[in-house]
Amino acid sequence: MDFSIPAEFTTATEKFDSFIKKDIIPHLPIWSHQEELPRTFFHNMGRQGWFGLTFENGCLKRESALKESLITEKLARISPGSAIAALAHVDLGLICLFLFGSPAHQHKLGKAAVEGKTVMCLGNTENIAGSDVAGIGMQATKTEGGWLLNGTKAYVTNGWVADWGVITAVSDPDADRKRRLSMYLVDLNDTAIRRKKLNKQVWIPSDLTRLTFSDVFVPDDHLLGKRGRGLHQILEIFTNSRVPIAALTLGTAAGAFDLAVEHMQKRKIFGKHIMDFQAKAFETSDFYAKLESARLMLHKACWLVDQGEDFRQASSLAKYLSVEVAREVTLWAADIFGAASVIREHPIHKYPMDVWGASLGEGTQDVQKLIIFRQIMKG
Repeated sequence: MDFSIPAEFTTATEKFDSFIKKDIIPHLPIWSHQEELPRTFFHNMGRQGWFGLTFENGCLKRESALKESLITEKLARISPGSAIAALAHVDLGLICLFLFGSPAHQHKLGKAAVEGKTVMCLGNTENIAGSDVAGIGMQATKTEGGWLLNGTKAYVTNGWVADWGVITAVSDPDADRKRRLSMYLVDLNDTAIRRKKLNKQVWIPSDLTRLTFSDVFVPDDHLLGKRGRGLHQILEIFTNSRVPIAALTLGTAAGAFDLAVEHMQKRKIFGKHIMDFQAKAFETSDFYAKLESARLMLHKACWLVDQGEDFRQASSLAKYLSVEVAREVTLWAADIFGAASVIREHPIHKYPMDVWGASLGEGTQDVQKLIIFRQIMKG
């Protein structure tokens, strides 16, 4: 196996570094203060081709998973909250059109979404259903020419700014758990939908929003994939999105690690720099090794995706390992800064908080262990 990064990907990440310095970093203080990402963030990301999907010859096409992971890790080093907004748009919303959308769906929204002019999200989790995806309660009732959606989606990233949402609902309540759900493409500007932005403390400046549906009409041709296949489809989406969220989590850890190392080289205590204490030097080496190990697993998962091979176990391993090391590294980095780390405006403060969010997205650590175990048993 070749462990080198292709030259064109290295060039792309160098270009992305310049994009971050020009279009992200100068705006982060005001975005964080307002706790909201402007639509220009999505416009600029899409206009310069930083999303992991392209629109060519009337249909969506997937770029390299490795390239997307490199870009995601870069952005998450600086702003995990911005990275999760991009991920929710592409790997939770737009990916549904790529995997399950008809040619008409892709023609209608694909180009605008790839360019960031149309923002997307996924509405699946409810207060009564998180890890148990099949347990959702939102109802989709068949009516003439379409469906009526009623219920609430509890925690929707990009729900405040999104134009279109991919929404799961119970279309066949009398069917067994695996065949109860269907997936719908919904115009979120419908007046029968209420949005409430939630007061979260992680992944700032992205939003987390509650969406409430009251007899929201969805045309028949806005059913995504097949009726009754919603559970299988949402699980496939999560399998795919575990790769970029592992990259986001790794980037979160790496961003905190970089700040800590820089601080230890500058800060003196008891007459010498923190880095000159052997205990801190050993800790730094230990965490660097763990970061590299998680990165290797992530790149293996990307390689499997790009080769068209089964990546189910690899994606869960990448997510699991990245969260484990990120939890350790970000708390260690915060400790290096001492009391300053509890100040919300301090650069290090966000990293432990954002890893908390990353540990929940696309399945908790227990969910990852369950998936990994099932794959072991299959083997």
